[in-house]
Amino acid sequence: MQTLSQSPTADTFVQNPYPFYDRARKAGPLFRWEEYGLVCATSATAVGAILRDRRFGRELPEEKRCPVPDHLRPFYAVEAHSMLELEPPRHTRLRSLVLRAFTSRRIAALAPEIAALSHHLIDAFPASEFDLLDHFARKLPVIIIARLLGVPEDRADDLLNWSNAMVGMYQARRTRATEDAAVAATEAFVAFLLRHIDHRRATPADDLLTHLIAAGADGEKLSTDELIATCILLLNAGHEATVHTLGNGVKALIENGYGADTLAPDRVEGTVEEILRHDPALHLFTRHAYEDVEIAGHRFRRGDEVGCLLAAANRDPGLWEKPARFNPDRPVKANLSFGAGLHFCVGAPLARLELQTALPILFERLPGLSVTEPPRYANLYHFHGLERLMCKG
Repeated sequence: MQTLSQSPTADTFVQNPYPFYDRARKAGPLFRWEEYGLVCATSATAVGAILRDRRFGRELPEEKRCPVPDHLRPFYAVEAHSMLELEPPRHTRLRSLVLRAFTSRRIAALAPEIAALSHHLIDAFPASEFDLLDHFARKLPVIIIARLLGVPEDRADDLLNWSNAMVGMYQARRTRATEDAAVAATEAFVAFLLRHIDHRRATPADDLLTHLIAAGADGEKLSTDELIATCILLLNAGHEATVHTLGNGVKALIENGYGADTLAPDRVEGTVEEILRHDPALHLFTRHAYEDVEIAGHRFRRGDEVGCLLAAANRDPGLWEKPARFNPDRPVKANLSFGAGLHFCVGAPLARLELQTALPILFERLPGLSVTEPPRYANLYHFHGLERLMCKG
């Protein structure tokens, strides 16, 4: 196995990580990333196999866990109850409760709201150039997930700020300052949700939070801590990746000369899947081995961590012809942007609906939409999204 060096915070990598992924893939299905001290999978086959293999999981085996530093206890107290970080049986119970309310019918019913909100946001665009992220991509997903969950959408700015601070814990540029910001955001988020959970217990409504509370009352034993962690996960994951995907997708469409015709009803599904494949919002996801297991000729020991490079797998030339090319007319096939296996993103249907609804409206309303300055990606790795996207209509 080859060891390759690449700083995940170097600007050349942040702006275009794909040449490094190509180099890593040529080294084989697995390589060791020196800066992370981590074995990583690059091919679609290897990444998909690890994500689906129940011999790997998100939780670190108990004997490998280290004490949490005192200053990070509030953050990890929430993470300890997060569905994203758990394995069966706790993961199974939490996911089933969420899916009981997060039904395909409930998601599909949001389409008119997504459309109306898209028009409302576009109506408010400045007449001069504007940042599409601030005026559209950051607002639409957070308002929709707030409505679905049943928390006040007028707190959208707070939700965005708390979410951005919390996901700083997963970024390569993490420092003590980002840790302190994440803890402060966590404490504010928990206090906000505690108040709102109390309100919903007293005044139920037809929203996801009420359904989760009711499920707990029916004997599922959903604790308040689990309820808070689940709400934070849904709010954060329910918009964070969609913000980046909207920005990356608009950039790809404009730069490659595509417009509203590519987003017509008979083509929009393929275009959105190509956006997800070509430049996804999440690039690296990790798993821990639960037993000694051999993958692609490498022996993982119990407790070993492996990195799954979703964005590298999405450009595997063994699966896609000319994978570096943005081609909305590709035949639709599964990509790994939402993961795979037990932890496949529960919000994938909502994200797809938002993209398939909002993008056609944006390009129909603004047929001359163009970028006014070269877009730059933010230093967010292992997320991948733009700092801003200056446009004019």
